[in-house]
Amino acid sequence: MGTNCRRRRGVRSWRRSPARRDASDELVFGADAVLLGRESYEFFREYWPAQTDDRGFAAHYNALPKYVASTTLTGPLDWNATLIEGDVAETVRGLRDQYESIISHGYGKLAAALVDAGLVDEIHAGIHPFLVGNAEDRLRTPHPVGLRLLGVQTYDSGIIAARYAPA
Repeated sequence: MGTNCRRRRGVRSWRRSPARRDASDELVFGADAVLLGRESYEFFREYWPAQTDDRGFAAHYNALPKYVASTTLTGPLDWNATLIEGDVAETVRGLRDQYESIISHGYGKLAAALVDAGLVDEIHAGIHPFLVGNAEDRLRTPHPVGLRLLGVQTYDSGIIAARYAPA
């Protein structure tokens, strides 16, 4: 029980952290589009449309065009989203020509496919002093993915925000 309380307190403090807010603002306000896998899309579309804030973050995020990679969903999609049909890597190459900055969330099959196709410019990883979730579905490829460190920022809370690019 005590471990859960500490873990929850750490998660809660990160969610309320000005550092988290600043990092999220930089990514989202700088984005022209969002690329999501099915699970992230389904999770986020349930949450974000009902959100508001005084910074305009939710309004900006909700208005961004979203592209969803899925083999199980059928279009049309809601929440300003378009289903990617056909080859995901080819579609993302076209989106990179259309948009200046595309952000993506998660580290599952879509992230692995994008890394393998050479379509990832940066990986932003929040390193927290606690572990959450099941590692079975995380970024996995048939081979190790080397990363080159672009920058690190540390916070008094113990959080480390690291930026990487595929090596």
